[in-house]
Amino acid sequence: MTVAKKHRWLLAAGIVVLLCGGMVLSAVLVDRAYPPPLPDARSLSVEVTDRDGALLRVFANRQGRWRLRPDLETLDAEFTSLLIAYEDKRFWSHHGVDPLAMVRAFAQMVANGRIVSGGSTITMQLARLLEPRPSRSLGAKLRQMARAIQLERRLSKDEILAWYLTLAPYGGNLEGVRAASLAYFGKEPVSLNLQQAAMLVALPQSPESRRPDRHAQAARSASLRVLERAAMKGLIDRGEVTRVSGLEFSVRRRPLPAFAAHLAERARAAAPHRLSHSTRLSRTAQRNLEVVAADAARRLGRRLSVAIVMADSRDGSILAQVGSAGYFNGRHAGWIDMSRASRSPGSTLKPFIYGLAFDEGLVMPETLIADRPANFSGYRPRNFDMQFQGDVSIRRALQMSLNVPAVRLLVAVGPARLSAILRGSGMRYALPASADRPGLSIGLGGIGTRLVDLVQLYTVLAASDGRPKALSNGIDPASVPGSANAPLSGVARWHLRDILSDLPAPAGSQQLGIAYKTGTSYGYRDAWSVGFDGRFVVGVWIGRPDNSAVPGLTGLNAAAPVLFEAFARSGYDIAPFRPPPAGAVRLARSALPESMRRFRSFEERLQQAPSGEAAPQIAYPPSGAHVALSRSTDGRYRPLIVKLQGGRPPFRWLANGRPAGHAVRRRDWQWVPDGPGDARISVIDAAGRSVGVEIVVE
Repeated sequence: MTVAKKHRWLLAAGIVVLLCGGMVLSAVLVDRAYPPPLPDARSLSVEVTDRDGALLRVFANRQGRWRLRPDLETLDAEFTSLLIAYEDKRFWSHHGVDPLAMVRAFAQMVANGRIVSGGSTITMQLARLLEPRPSRSLGAKLRQMARAIQLERRLSKDEILAWYLTLAPYGGNLEGVRAASLAYFGKEPVSLNLQQAAMLVALPQSPESRRPDRHAQAARSASLRVLERAAMKGLIDRGEVTRVSGLEFSVRRRPLPAFAAHLAERARAAAPHRLSHSTRLSRTAQRNLEVVAADAARRLGRRLSVAIVMADSRDGSILAQVGSAGYFNGRHAGWIDMSRASRSPGSTLKPFIYGLAFDEGLVMPETLIADRPANFSGYRPRNFDMQFQGDVSIRRALQMSLNVPAVRLLVAVGPARLSAILRGSGMRYALPASADRPGLSIGLGGIGTRLVDLVQLYTVLAASDGRPKALSNGIDPASVPGSANAPLSGVARWHLRDILSDLPAPAGSQQLGIAYKTGTSYGYRDAWSVGFDGRFVVGVWIGRPDNSAVPGLTGLNAAAPVLFEAFARSGYDIAPFRPPPAGAVRLARSALPESMRRFRSFEERLQQAPSGEAAPQIAYPPSGAHVALSRSTDGRYRPLIVKLQGGRPPFRWLANGRPAGHAVRRRDWQWVPDGPGDARISVIDAAGRSVGVEIVVE
């Protein structure tokens, strides 16, 4: 080193020592009078996350900037090491100002007559971000030094590093390493590769001239300089520099996550001061089903919208809630959340009419029922195709979604019973303005309900115990079941699953092993399809948000293919159905009791009963009773004595929907349960009248 150069370094060192000492003294003296500006969390972007903490949607802050706070514990360790080595190698030991770095910077300035390197620590850079000053004068640098010392007195090193990585500029309106990593690489900074980490270290020094989406070569060169310095300091092998320099470098700016847009908007509106909102959605399912909805809308037509809801019947979580074919899609009125719009559900409620009829002992799947023109006190339902099938089995009637058989059964069980099941399952619905109580039209969609409520209802069929779960997405008020009990017996639910899973897949779709039902509202306004496997329920609605008719739109040709695509692309495997419960078997029509081979209306059965004859009633056990039975030495339950009053003998007894032996004339019956749990005991008298009770065997 020459004498002149040595003198310059000594002069620089002396000046810096005096400056640093003065900065420390002045920072301490004016600390209270002139406190530094501190980071404000209110300036951050609002985040909406899924059940695992993954980002669903990010909102720009009030200044229109994407500003996300990183989690240092999950930040890529290689990125942090590169950053400290490149920007501030003594970051963890200095107190805001690094005298050695300042000596080097001041000596370079004296030698070159201009500022070559700033010698700024990360803390000083944070001070500049918090208190921006356009000039790079000596006075501005001294102020940064004083502010850095003040910040070190108030914030921990981790807090300083986290705020620097939150506020550092990364080009355009991107601030912070998380926003940059998501925008440039489409992922969180926890999983950066070496090339990406180096680029994000270099970018804040010149965020506009090194923007990788606009100035790829400048960004590439800067990132290689970061790696060269890291190799010189032994942080990485030099071979890594060679390897990275040979990699292709192509970066485009991506939009930040904007999934579940409707739900995210409601979350922010409900709690505008919160910076983070956690949902119960699955980002994978939400992302995939949004693609399914958008693809379907493009195929179906310009003004049609698509809504999809997926729920887990085990815990009531809504895993995906797609309100439209695209929130920002004006052609499909995407801003309207059709998953929460009230519409007529068409034939999607029919399975629950049949479930009630199974539980009442009125029919079995192979029972014949008439599909002929009928008049129910002025109500004359007709089938969708205006045709009638004559005598059909209950199984076939439900699979074909025939209207007249469904109404015949609804007359027998009563609209009030169906309404009670809907309410008890937590489904919310609205009657027409002209009706004060449910009528027969409820069975064919004569009510208004939402897709989320329809999915809520069908979780009863998918749940292992048949008990309704309160569906929740974590933001909207949860649906609350009206009852904790299963509204349908296990045998009735199994019959419905057996019938609906036997339907062929819609044209062009692969058979998936799910059960499903379709529905079309009056006037071709709404197309529905709801399906379930052994765990999940998916509901699809298709129509126009303005409620106008779409000629030819049906649940089978429009909604069902989307349902099958949603199951296939949800990201979850199809869950197998559980084994049938005790007493749940397929019986041929010839194996049914004579009185159950053909459905007869109440009037028909009443005509066969003598005038004044009392209808059968099970006197013991009462419905809802918990019966504790003792066991014999071989472990089998001892018989339960069931007592009957009224009715005309002989009597046909059924346990869990399965006939028990031949008809008998006695009014008491000994029943031996197969095991503990819910059970239904029914009896049919010679006039075809039936009655049943539900009990719990303990």
